[in-house]
Amino acid sequence: MGLTSKTTVYVMALLAAVSVALLVWLWPRLARQGLWQVLGRLAAVGVTQVTIIATFACWLNSSYQFFGSWGELFGNVDTAPVGVTQAAGHNRDGTVTGVSVKGPLVQPAGAEQLSRVSGLPTGPAAVNGRVESVKVIGRRTGVVDPAFVYLPPQYFQKAYHRQRFPVIVALSGYPGSIFNLAQYLRVSQTAAQLQKSGQMQPTIMVMIRPTIAPPRDTECVNVPGGPQTETFLARDLPEALKSTYRVGHDANSWGVMGYSSGASCALQLTMRDPHVYTTAGALSPDYKVKDDPTTGNLFGSGLGRVNRINGHDLMWRLKHLSVPQVSVLVADSKHGEKGYAQTLAFIKAVKAPMRVVSILPDQGSHNFPTWTREMPATLKWMNQQLTFPQDVVPRHHHAPARTTVRASGAEPSRAAPRHR
Repeated sequence: MGLTSKTTVYVMALLAAVSVALLVWLWPRLARQGLWQVLGRLAAVGVTQVTIIATFACWLNSSYQFFGSWGELFGNVDTAPVGVTQAAGHNRDGTVTGVSVKGPLVQPAGAEQLSRVSGLPTGPAAVNGRVESVKVIGRRTGVVDPAFVYLPPQYFQKAYHRQRFPVIVALSGYPGSIFNLAQYLRVSQTAAQLQKSGQMQPTIMVMIRPTIAPPRDTECVNVPGGPQTETFLARDLPEALKSTYRVGHDANSWGVMGYSSGASCALQLTMRDPHVYTTAGALSPDYKVKDDPTTGNLFGSGLGRVNRINGHDLMWRLKHLSVPQVSVLVADSKHGEKGYAQTLAFIKAVKAPMRVVSILPDQGSHNFPTWTREMPATLKWMNQQLTFPQDVVPRHHHAPARTTVRASGAEPSRAAPRHR
């Protein structure tokens, strides 16, 4: 009985109903005076409240996929990827060395979450595009992270069979999941509508979560001696996608976006790794990474701690370091969100050659209804900054076709050959 299954929610609801019934039935007996009766009343009320709260928590988690399994919930997570041999050791910065990956860096994954997403393309992929459920394996970090990949119709059309495509990586917040990106932020659905109407050039959308070591929130930081999230997102992920899909090899065709902590990650990655991502879309971001109970110690100790903290303070970077030649979009609501003043300060601090634009609605909360309103404008703007790759796949290269996991209702087909 999985943590996110409907059966779990139904069982918890039944337990809550039974607890309420027992409380009503036993209350007359527990109403008498005496120590045991008082303790009984406290226990009965406590059990009833716990089961009701647990039922609501299970329903909420089933809807938003904060934690995908019981292991994730209790922090008992096996992070070793399938097909990876024992690492020979670790570098001083915590990165894995000596990792041998068996098989491709992007592999088909189960479609259980994908099947629950509404509005995905169906029918011929060359007409409507396709969303694939995959797992991405990090060659350097040893991380295995689930992802959804939206491939536009042109990807499957003969006229584009040698063409590479621009990429936008979409990051979830914490402790969100790729399900949230697909179902509630409507990343692939919005991109498909914009591309179909000619408001956006054909673009591959990659939906992935930055929480690579759940339940810990690593804030896209390379933690000394711990999870190497920045390395995974800035090096492993692009390498894996380039080895599997026909995507652009130049940074000008790569962008990254996100909401909440995923927005903070998007800004961090673009400003810290401009050779990988040149465009960012940040919906309700923070501009400085801080330790809190969900992150633990992100920056280690010793002489390098202050430098690592400053390196993830974007305002500090704008003041003290060379400004990267990147373009960023920041979105925050004047009323309803707490980061509006910081966003205005960030906009004011940006200087050439970096460019910044903003979406600043008068009203909006820190939630999906606000972010979905901001999504179309964000995607259109980001897409205008990205270069449609001029590099093409060599005519003489022929790689074996790759069987893919397709969205529910899509016709069986094979993706285009893998090209490096």
